[in-house]
Amino acid sequence: MTKILAAPPADSQLRPIPGHAGPPLVGHALEYIRDPLTMMQKRWDTYGELSWFTMIGRRWVAVLGPDACQEVLQNKDRAFVNSDGWSALIGPFFHGGLMLLDSDEHLRHRRIMQQAFTRSRLEKTVDALHPAIDAALDSWTPADGFRAYTELKSLTLDLATDIFMGGAEHSTEREIEAVKTAFVDCVQAATSVIRYPVPGTRWKRGLDGRRLLEEFFRRYLPARRAHETDDLFSVLCHIESEAGQRFSDDEVVDHMIFLLMAAHDTSTITLSTMMQYLGQYPEWREKCRAESLALGTSTPGYADLDGLVSLDLVMKECLRIVAPVPVMARRAVCDTEVQGHFVPAGTYAAVAPHFTHHMSQYWPDPERFDPERFAEHRREDKVHRYAWEPFGGGVHKCLGMHFAGAEIKAIMHHLLLRFDWHVDPGYVAPLNFTSLPFPSDGQPVDLRLRD
Repeated sequence: MTKILAAPPADSQLRPIPGHAGPPLVGHALEYIRDPLTMMQKRWDTYGELSWFTMIGRRWVAVLGPDACQEVLQNKDRAFVNSDGWSALIGPFFHGGLMLLDSDEHLRHRRIMQQAFTRSRLEKTVDALHPAIDAALDSWTPADGFRAYTELKSLTLDLATDIFMGGAEHSTEREIEAVKTAFVDCVQAATSVIRYPVPGTRWKRGLDGRRLLEEFFRRYLPARRAHETDDLFSVLCHIESEAGQRFSDDEVVDHMIFLLMAAHDTSTITLSTMMQYLGQYPEWREKCRAESLALGTSTPGYADLDGLVSLDLVMKECLRIVAPVPVMARRAVCDTEVQGHFVPAGTYAAVAPHFTHHMSQYWPDPERFDPERFAEHRREDKVHRYAWEPFGGGVHKCLGMHFAGAEIKAIMHHLLLRFDWHVDPGYVAPLNFTSLPFPSDGQPVDLRLRD
C-alpha cells in the first residue's frame, strides 16, 4: 500500500516521496539480494526517480536515474553526508575509511591520501605488480570449469598484501587465510538482518573480522613507521599534505583496512566479469590479445597500459554491466529536496548507479555486451554526465580509480598472454548481492594454456 515518507512544509511546492515498507522486519532486503535491477525497475515504473522502502530496520529512499543521482552525489547544498549513510551498513567494520568521512575531516584525509596516488607512485606500483601477478598465476591449474572468480579473488588479495603491505613477512599461511576470511566477513555483514553480536550471525562474524584485521595491521605498524618503503602501508605512515598534516596510527590502520577491501573486492568483480564476456565474445578477446602482444613486453609500464585501447573499452563496459558498488549510501542531515521532492532530515538515501547503467533511455539494448559504446565515434557514456558512474561523483569520487584501472589492465594483460579461455555463450552469472556482487558459482570458465 503506497504511503508518503513525510509531508512537505505547508508553504512548499515540493512533492512528497511515495513508497511502501515491504514485509515486516526484512523489508525489501531479500528482494534486493535476489535481483536489485528488477526491484529498482519496479520502483521506477511505479514511483519514478524517488521512492521510499525499508531495509535492515531503516527507511531508505531509492535514488534512481542520472539526474537524481547527480543531485545527491554532487551535494551542492551539503545536505547529504557519507558517514551516517555508510555507517548504517558497514560502519562497525570499515569506520575511518575515506568513504565514511565528511566535511573538513574528509578534506584533511583526502589531501593527505592524494599523495599516495600520484602518477609517480602509480608508476612504481605498476612495476611492482608484474612479478607479483606472474607469481600468482604460476599456481593456476587450467581446466574445464576453472573457478575464475574464486581464483581472481585470491590473486587480488595476494596482490593487495604484497603491493599495499610490502608482504606479511612474519605471518603464516593460516594467518593470511584468516585475514582473507575476515575481509569477506566484514563485507558480507553489511546486509545482515540481525545487527547484534549474536553468535553464528554475519554481523558477529563481521565484528570478529574487524578485530582480527586491526590486530594484524597494528603488529606491522611500528616497522612501517620506522622505515619508509614503496608499499602503501609504509607510504600512509610517512606521507603528509602540503600543509604538513599526517595520519595518526589509528588513522593508518583504519585506511589500510578500508583500502585493502576496496582495492581487491571491486577489482575482483570487474576482472571476473571481463573474463566471462571475453570468454563469450572471442572476437573481443582476440582484439585485446593482439594489442597486448603488440606491446612486445609482459611488463608494460603505467603509460604503456594506455595503449590497450580495446581492453579499456571492455573494462568500461563490464563496469557498466556489473557496477562493483551497485548502491551508494548517503543520509540527509537537514531538510532538503531532490528533483522537486521533499527529503526530510535523517533520511537514508540509496543512490543506485547500477540501475542507471541499465536504463534503455541512455543505453540502447542495455543488456547486450557492446564495448564500442565507449569508443570515440559513439561515446554513449557522454549522453549524460552521470550516465556512467561506477566510481561515484562529487567530492567523494573514488580516489583510487586510476590505480584500479591500471591493476585490472595489468592483470588482464598477463592473462591474455598466458591463457586462452571459453565460456558458454548462454551462461548468465548467478550474481549474489548479499554485499558487493559476486557470482555464487565461482564464475566457471574453460581455461587453457596458450601454445
